[in-house]
Amino acid sequence: MKRKIYKKLIKWKENEDRKPLMLLGARQVGKTWIMQHFGKQEYKKVAYVNCDDEPRMKQLFDLDYDIDRILMTLQAITGVKVTPGDTLIVFDEIQEVPRGLHSLKYFCEKAPMYHVMVAGSLLGVTLGKGESFPVGKVDMLSMYPMDYEEFLYATGHEGWIDILHSKDWTLIETMMPKMVELLRQYYFVGGMPGVVSKFVKNADLQQVRTLQHEILEAYGRDISKHTSASESVRIRQVMGSLPAQLAKENKKFVYGAIRKGSRAKDFELAIQWLLDAGIIYKVNRVNEPKMPLKFYEDFDAFKLFMLDCGLLACMAEAPIDQMLVGNNVFTEFKGMFTEQYVMQQLKAIGFTPYYWSNSKSPSEIDFIIQNGKRVIPIEVKAEENVRARSLSQFVKDNAGLKGLRISMRGYVDQEWLENIPLVAIDAYFE
Repeated sequence: MKRKIYKKLIKWKENEDRKPLMLLGARQVGKTWIMQHFGKQEYKKVAYVNCDDEPRMKQLFDLDYDIDRILMTLQAITGVKVTPGDTLIVFDEIQEVPRGLHSLKYFCEKAPMYHVMVAGSLLGVTLGKGESFPVGKVDMLSMYPMDYEEFLYATGHEGWIDILHSKDWTLIETMMPKMVELLRQYYFVGGMPGVVSKFVKNADLQQVRTLQHEILEAYGRDISKHTSASESVRIRQVMGSLPAQLAKENKKFVYGAIRKGSRAKDFELAIQWLLDAGIIYKVNRVNEPKMPLKFYEDFDAFKLFMLDCGLLACMAEAPIDQMLVGNNVFTEFKGMFTEQYVMQQLKAIGFTPYYWSNSKSPSEIDFIIQNGKRVIPIEVKAEENVRARSLSQFVKDNAGLKGLRISMRGYVDQEWLENIPLVAIDAYFE
């Protein structure tokens, strides 16, 4: 399985100022696999330990942070002699040993010659609590579900990626019917590596849906295990409301849609827990399309998205035939899956998406991103009907902007906007 994050891991390894690497991401996005795979490919030895499964890890850091002692104990646990430069040390599920997190400071300061990588399914939650975080002493990378191009790799369509990145828009348009068929599959399967692997192996759609349910159940167990009973209920209510929230024409998150009369104070902590766990993404509104966008962020208005379109489809109980046959997935559901998909691709590329809306009118721009020195307003269209009144007016009202429409249509470059196909997001921004 090919993952784009691999190139970033290579850069980390080759960096002379390398610090211990912290890999952030939700459960089952592939963190454990990529760490082990990277270690096997790029190092002579891998000293891997799962801090949740290995009880001795809880005592390893209790005495002190003496690196020589820690490495000697690690050798006893793993059977691997750790030597500088040719051994990758991996602490998985490190949030289970908070003092282990703090030890990264000493690896950074006193033993930089050792290559250390850590991850955890709820590491973000642990960091959100401010527990033993070695500020300035670690490198950090976020890992997401497989994007559309990684899905193409996995399903044996690597050649299609070369076509997309050629930006031969005429050729791409001729290939669109097949690419759209694969996009339908991606909407349903999503990008969770275990689900994609199972789909590639036997194309059993019911099995795909079963695995998605199992992942959601695993998230539920994490919620129950790591939060109080009352907080657990609120977190589940937020998650459960997402399909209905995203199915609205106006996808702004509404607390009252969770429970009548609810307010921000009732669910703020629940939302933050899901964000820290990497299970949902938050897209805040901006008041002005000006740089830097963060200066114009409105924290009171936002949209919430699921981390993966396949998991969203599972939560919504979207019928398999409506997802995979015909154009229903693009024409029904009020653009829910297409906007979810675009948001995922933007996040995977490394953008922080925002959106804009006008409190005095129904006008809305689906996403706004900052790409270098350019602010780009983005309109998402699931169908071929691409009339973009809001975007057209928005560009007129904000001199110097050029809009981007992401739709089912082929590439078009007009004076005030570009239209790119849904399948070509990554290629466009390379």
